[in-house]
Order: sequence, then C-alpha cells, then structure tokens
Amino acid sequence: MGVVLTEKITGPAAWCAADFVGDDSWVHHLTPQDIAKIDAALAQARANGVAFPNITKDDIALDGFADLFAAFREELENGRGFLLLRGLPVERYTDDEINLIYYGIGLHLGQPVGQNPRGDLLGKVMAVGDPTKKETRVYETNLYLPYHTDPSDVVGLLCLRKAKTGGLSSLVSVASIYNHILEHHRELLGIFYKQFYYAHLGDGEPKLSSLFSFHEGKLSCRYLRQYIELGHEVMGLPLSGVEIEALDTFDRIMHDPALRIDMMLEPGDLQFANNYAVLHSRTDFVDFEAEEKRRKMLRLWLKMPNARRPGPGFPGRNGFDLPVVAGR
Repeated sequence: MGVVLTEKITGPAAWCAADFVGDDSWVHHLTPQDIAKIDAALAQARANGVAFPNITKDDIALDGFADLFAAFREELENGRGFLLLRGLPVERYTDDEINLIYYGIGLHLGQPVGQNPRGDLLGKVMAVGDPTKKETRVYETNLYLPYHTDPSDVVGLLCLRKAKTGGLSSLVSVASIYNHILEHHRELLGIFYKQFYYAHLGDGEPKLSSLFSFHEGKLSCRYLRQYIELGHEVMGLPLSGVEIEALDTFDRIMHDPALRIDMMLEPGDLQFANNYAVLHSRTDFVDFEAEEKRRKMLRLWLKMPNARRPGPGFPGRNGFDLPVVAGR
C-alpha cells in the first residue's frame, strides 16, 4: 500500500472555485510579439522542410519562450497544476502548420508520448464515434465526459473550433478532494490506497494501480470510474460493497460545484493540466451539422522533465509505446 498521507494538503495545489473569483492569473495571453516569434519559427521550419511528426525540438525555434515554458513546468508540477495559454490565431494556419506549432510547443515543454497503440502523438478530439457502441471512447462522442486522469504526466488540449452549444471544460483539484475525504470520510481513506484493476491503463489485460499514492512528499491520483469497473469486470473480480461506497463518495465530492473551475475553451486556447494533481471533464454538447464547423480539439500527452516519481503500487505510465517502423 505504501505511505498513507494523514495530514491536510496546503499550498497552491489545494484550490477551490472561490479562489478564482476575480482572479484570472492562470490565463496567459500571447502578445503580438509572441505570435510574431511563433510565425518566424514556423516559417523557418517550413523552409527547412520540417513536417509533423518527424520533428525535434531543434527543428522549431521556440527558444524565445524558454523562461515562459520553464514557468509553465513549475506551475504544472508545483503550483495549481493547470494553466491556459490564450490567443493562438489558429484561423490563419493550415492543419499542417497547427500540428507543427502545437507539437513544437509540446517538445519545448516536455516530451510528447503516444496516445494509443497506433502511436498517435496528436489526438483528434471530435464527435466521430457511435455512442451506442461499448467500444467507442467517450471523447469520440458528444456525451458527457466524466472526471478522469489520462495516463501521462500532463495533458494538453488545443481548441480549434467550439461546439454549437455546450462542451464546457471543467477541472477539479485532487488535493481539495483529498482534504474533504480526510475531514469527512477518514474511515474510507485506506480503500483509495489499495490496488484496483484499471482497464486501458496499458496494452493487454487490466493493470493494477492504487487510486492515490503519496511518495516523496507529493500526492498523486489516477482515476476513471468506468475503467476501474471495466477492469474488475474483465478480471472477474467484482468490486466489494465498501469499495463501491468509497468510489461513490469520491464521485460525490469531485462533483461539488464549490471545488471545480469551469471554462469554455475558445479557438486558439491551449489548456494544460497535471494528470496527477487535477481531474478534467467536459459537459455534453450539440454540434453543428456541417463537418467543417464541428467541435474540434487536438490533444497532447506529455512526459515532463520535472514530474513527480511514482510510488509503490502506482506504476508510472506515459502513454503507449510507439510502434516500431521498419527501417528505423
């Protein structure tokens, strides 16, 4: 089980909705000078024949953002655990240029990792799947996407188009959920440190992981209720009554409006969140009929150079192994 944290978490990671009333310091606006630097880096990369995904950090010159990206890494790991970069003029770029810019930002922040067994490095988040089929991933539909974490240090979302209505993004602090459990449901605490079977944590059959891990002074969380339930179903090991009670309690707390911050991602917004410190969600939405107007996001999973180390019973996971390409 490892070490169980029994003291309240303090500091910037333990935030709630009231902390952001009149405070938008988590939003970082790109200036005209910043956009000029991005355009210059893009032009140089295109002139050199660089194209996604065959690109390295040196191929796109975003060194002028070194101090900003260093501050982002610190905020994501040791601050609130999330931030928003606003103002990328996505309407002026082609799809190939957006891929270059976004992936280039990812390379300068951390290391992009594969998001599925195919090895996709930029995930297209659109309502393209059949919601009536069990194998369809929720992010491929317009349905409500429950609060969860992804199997990477950091997740990024770039908004290219909004839905006709809905599609609100929501974040919840893991530390604030934990503090509530400590104060009101301490008797359930040990359940969250036990091993659950998670489906889709990696390739093959479900993998074991705790929901909480406290290691080297930092709390980490891994959660998606659906994947825990599916993992135990696949393994033929039903959840016990007390485990269901603990998960129900966790769900009630994380849905408390007093704990969350909601935001509508606008075209050109880049949202980044630490998957160990923040749960993310999205409301359902109604899309446009025309395909070229439908809601579209690009997802990026990053392995971070300053990420916390996983503790015992909480295996590290940064995406899926990239497929081996012949000749490489």
